[in-house]
Amino acid sequence: MSRVFLAGAGPGNPDLLTVRALRLLQISTVILHDSLVSEEILALANPAAQLIDVGKRCGRHSATQDEICALLVQEALASDGIVLRLKGGDPMIFGRATEEMQALEAAGIAYEIVPGITAALAASASLKRSLTQRLVSRAVHFVAGHAADGSIPGHDFAALAQKGGTLAVYMGAQSFGGFAAHLVEGGLDPATPALAIENVSRPDERIINSTAGSLPGALREAGEGPVLILVGDALAKRHPASLLAEAFA
Repeated sequence: MSRVFLAGAGPGNPDLLTVRALRLLQISTVILHDSLVSEEILALANPAAQLIDVGKRCGRHSATQDEICALLVQEALASDGIVLRLKGGDPMIFGRATEEMQALEAAGIAYEIVPGITAALAASASLKRSLTQRLVSRAVHFVAGHAADGSIPGHDFAALAQKGGTLAVYMGAQSFGGFAAHLVEGGLDPATPALAIENVSRPDERIINSTAGSLPGALREAGEGPVLILVGDALAKRHPASLLAEAFA
């Protein structure tokens, strides 16, 4: 029986792969990958590996999660090598890893998890803005921007709207108009800094600087790449003078 790994490929830039994920790419015999895994990363794979694109991209046709689980188990049972299930970002953050772990466990197949850099952390680094900040943001919330049926999720928007935290909205570009309206109804100031970052870490990365109230309209400019949305006072752009003052405070 093969060895199975569920690994995160990070946000797309090959330089942000973990060393372990890169090693697994180079020695795996079967690689089941999401569409969000970049071509640059797949180019690093073992040339003899079988690459299977299972889709899993918001708004696009892909295999169902049940089909992916069945295929993963099938390949694991049929192979004597290493089967790599490669996911964009981190497999444990909106990666549907739970269903795949349950399928492997039900089939009696051992597996390991290899973490990856999730989009929110890559965006923070690219923007040079910390998601946490003393006296400004003491918490970070990772939330889904839409439910399974495409509707707005039933979050506690009043809790999410409270000051003192940063909100990272995954898969929310199409639904952020309604999402932001719920936040404002929950008490969020519409002038709160909000940014959308498309294709984070990649050469075609694009950033939209806005506010919670204005970002839904600005998102019409976004392309087809994956978009992460960040909302919170910690994202306010600091000027060099304020940075100098902090250094000598």
